[in-house]
Amino acid sequence: MTYKGGCSRRQHVALVLATIWLSGCATGASDVGSLGACPPVIEYSREFQARAAKELVPLPEESVIAEMLSDYAVMREQAGACHL
Repeated sequence: MTYKGGCSRRQHVALVLATIWLSGCATGASDVGSLGACPPVIEYSREFQARAAKELVPLPEESVIAEMLSDYAVMREQAGACHL
């Protein structure tokens, strides 16, 4: 092989192979049905939701718990959309 001022053909092949091998190290699940990519969304009954709402009413308006529940609602919505 002759040197042409850049990487040799072997170096190109080695870089391509390394890229292919490393791309197999993805952390997310590739199939939606398995655990990992989309977390399960627990279904709550209307009665359970109504009870939770009643328990939330006496909390102060700027309660940390209320803020956390708001964040949780957003995460549930995102997880539900993930399953579609």
